[in-house]
Amino acid sequence: MNKVERIYLYILIIVGIVLAFYWYEIYVPKNIFPSQNIEYIAPKGWGDEEISDELQKIGIIKNNYAFRAYVIISGNNGKIQAGKYLLSANMPISEIVEKMAKGKVVKESITILEGWNLKQITDYLIEKNICNQDEFSQINKKDFSNEFLFLEDKPKDLSLEGYIFPDTYEISIGETCEQIIKKSLNNFAKKINQEFILEIIRQKKSVFDIIRLASILEKEVASLKDKKIVAGILNNRLESGMPLQVDSSINYITGKNDAGALIVDTKIDSPYNTYKYAGLPLGPISNPGLDSITAVIYPTESNYFYYLSAKDGTTIFSRTLQEHNLARVKYLK
Repeated sequence: MNKVERIYLYILIIVGIVLAFYWYEIYVPKNIFPSQNIEYIAPKGWGDEEISDELQKIGIIKNNYAFRAYVIISGNNGKIQAGKYLLSANMPISEIVEKMAKGKVVKESITILEGWNLKQITDYLIEKNICNQDEFSQINKKDFSNEFLFLEDKPKDLSLEGYIFPDTYEISIGETCEQIIKKSLNNFAKKINQEFILEIIRQKKSVFDIIRLASILEKEVASLKDKKIVAGILNNRLESGMPLQVDSSINYITGKNDAGALIVDTKIDSPYNTYKYAGLPLGPISNPGLDSITAVIYPTESNYFYYLSAKDGTTIFSRTLQEHNLARVKYLK
């Protein structure tokens, strides 16, 4: 073997050692035996340098320089995303980098209940440390009609009351309050599909009118069957010029949760007082679920004008005020 051949051999050996070292550092985890998963939070603004240093410090990876090298070689430079990740020392650097570059963060669930109003939603999101009061208030003043066409007929001076669709949402750490609200609006857009929109147009109504009535219905009865009948009853009242006279609208004004409104409260001068003023309230009084919205779009027609919820949970329907008063004596006393 001449001198040149020996040099080439040495170079090949060195390259082989480097590649073997690279392969070992990147593709062999720090711990080949099962180890406990940990939740690691990559802070906003951190790059691969800070993250790799910390991952080495807490014992997840063997070599912070190998981490940085793989980030560059794999084309993930600048792609590492902030958030909460489930990591372990059993994971090779290659898997950790790919996971963090794709933003496969630990998801948390929040559930917005049907019938909650904005105050209840605000309190819930504050309790979950997702929003603060001022942040949520500012978001509700924003005009999202350019992004969500169903908001076009909503008066600009009204909040998003009625449009925060009740559902369970998966969120990740670092998501802003506005991003979460937009998730609910996107969900609303999916649920109120083209069929619903065409039917609303056919009835010469607006989405805003549908949501106002559905927000009342949500607070009045529970089952879809009863909702459809009560939707028909409320339509009968609207068409006849009779005030809706729903206690839920009074509770919205007072913040109470009474089964029946006090006479003194029904005298409150408010555009949400459906005892004092005929027609729909100024805006929605809750955030209705799909059943309530469906019932308003497809109501059951009847000659009923009155309804009440009996003590056993059943809904009693009446055609006249006299029948209604007799039902009150029979079912509520």
